[in-house]
Amino acid sequence: MAKVNPGEFFRQVRAETAKVVWPTRKETVMTGVMVVIMTTLLGIFFFGVDSAFSAIVQALLGLLS
Repeated sequence: MAKVNPGEFFRQVRAETAKVVWPTRKETVMTGVMVVIMTTLLGIFFFGVDSAFSAIVQALLGLLS
């Protein structure tokens, strides 16, 4: 791989950054809202699953005593 001097490197970085399609504010907000909704739903789901397994384990341990 050829070595590039710092000036050329920054020109290449700037050229590549210009090609990036940045999301709009609306897209960013909608993505953030979807992330919050999905993490909330997954949190509730895993809380339910954990509670069910906990109840099952407690019931099984209760049979031992």
